Amino acid sequence: MPARLKPADLIDRYYLPHPQARTILLDHSRRVTRRALTIARALRDRGRTPDLQFIAEAAMLHDIGMIFTNAPDIGCHGEAPYLQHGIIGARLLKELGLPDHARVCERHTGVGLTAVEIEQDNLPLPRRNMLPETLEERIICYADLFYSKDPGKSHQAKNTQTVRQQLEHFDRGKVLIFDRWRAEFEPDHCC
Repeated sequence: MPARLKPADLIDRYYLPHPQARTILLDHSRRVTRRALTIARALRDRGRTPDLQFIAEAAMLHDIGMIFTNAPDIGCHGEAPYLQHGIIGARLLKELGLPDHARVCERHTGVGLTAVEIEQDNLPLPRRNMLPETLEERIICYADLFYSKDPGKSHQAKNTQTVRQQLEHFDRGKVLIFDRWRAEFEPDHCC
């Protein structure tokens, strides 16, 4: 990320005229960032090498595209379906010369989406795999699963059972991915 460009500056670029959405985005992103950095530091203590600076930046920016979606409950009055917030954010960040941050945006939905899922469910997304691949992408995706943007639920992390039930609604395989990530990222809280 260019030294002069901070996540908060990018968020303000799009969100200052939208105080409700800005407050919700900042609250959510800060919670995701804190959990992601806690996980990354613990992994570093166990000999892994996650990029903490990148995680801090990308976790703050992972939902930047939501302002362009139609999600009035969180102060977003755009035209795109909410499911597109990741690809919209990716496009914004690519245009700013942040391709790695853009990958986090487009790959953080649930535990990721495959081209087959997108096609089968006729989702309003490009027909390609959007799965988190790097350690940093997976950490941010995992941390994001625990926090809602719903103003009434945003101040408390979801418990593991709630996350598993939400993923089970989509596919049992998603729960298995989550369980693997939990064992890798938070083994003291696992199983």
